[in-house]
Amino acid sequence: MPEFDIIKQYFQAATAQRADVVLGIGDDCAILQPPAGKQLAVSTDTLIAGVHFPEDTAAEDVGYKSLAVNLSDLAAMGAEPAWVMLALSLPAEDPAWLQQFMQGFSELARQYPLQLVGGDTTRGALSITVHVTGFVDPQLTLRRDGAKPGDSIYVSGYLGDAGLGLQKRLGQLSSGQGLDHCVSKLNRPQPRIELAQLIKPFATSAIDISDGLLADLGHILEQSQCAAEIVLGQVPLSPELQAYYGDSLDWQSILSAGDDYELCFTVAPGNETQIGSIAAAMDLPLTRIGEIKSGQGLVCLDHEQQPMNLSVAGYNHFE
Repeated sequence: MPEFDIIKQYFQAATAQRADVVLGIGDDCAILQPPAGKQLAVSTDTLIAGVHFPEDTAAEDVGYKSLAVNLSDLAAMGAEPAWVMLALSLPAEDPAWLQQFMQGFSELARQYPLQLVGGDTTRGALSITVHVTGFVDPQLTLRRDGAKPGDSIYVSGYLGDAGLGLQKRLGQLSSGQGLDHCVSKLNRPQPRIELAQLIKPFATSAIDISDGLLADLGHILEQSQCAAEIVLGQVPLSPELQAYYGDSLDWQSILSAGDDYELCFTVAPGNETQIGSIAAAMDLPLTRIGEIKSGQGLVCLDHEQQPMNLSVAGYNHFE
């Protein structure tokens, strides 16, 4: 099928239509009109088959996740999603795969007023590049460099499920029973867009957990020039993960495997009550796991309040 026929059939009506898109798919460039008084938050991610997802992952899940990981970046900044561009490299013409991919992509895109405004299709090894743009209020942008000593450290949801789900998908577990939830978290992470809109008046810094809590919290500490102390016993874990590990929790894997796409954020003293109210209103765990300190480094305390030696390195494509 010619490229322009692919665009017309699969992409042109895949998402919502926005009034701020002056000219969308079908020309050399999109023409977009940002609202007055807003700044643009932009992010790009590329997903490679066999690196970011197992090669036999369902096309619908690949489509969903390729957009979800980008929207998670917007959430980390407190941005409202607006426009998205999609570049696909496909090894061969496969209408069935492409249709299923766009079903997953569109399913998530339609949860927000997000319009697909352009992109590219080429032949080559399977890879997906997504570029998203959102709007932020200059006075309420979430960043990594605002944490201060005394701030509480929070995380949303549960951590470690996606990493365990990946181990199951790769056949690395002696028993993977009861871990379908973890595989679902791997394939279909939920970007915390709505949560970010609610916490941004109270949060001093934020980041999405893509490479594991230890590495990503480390980015906040580096940018904010602070240290931190977290209590491992306070890290929220799903019932499925706890049932799998029992009393032998693998904290290194749980906190460094990545693919959680939850938010890690800091809150100044006096705002904890508001965070509790948001958690109740959203029916979403928002758990205090530690505190920002003066100095440098990250200390992880075990159940006896003793430091545990954990590597803070996250996933690195070039190691």
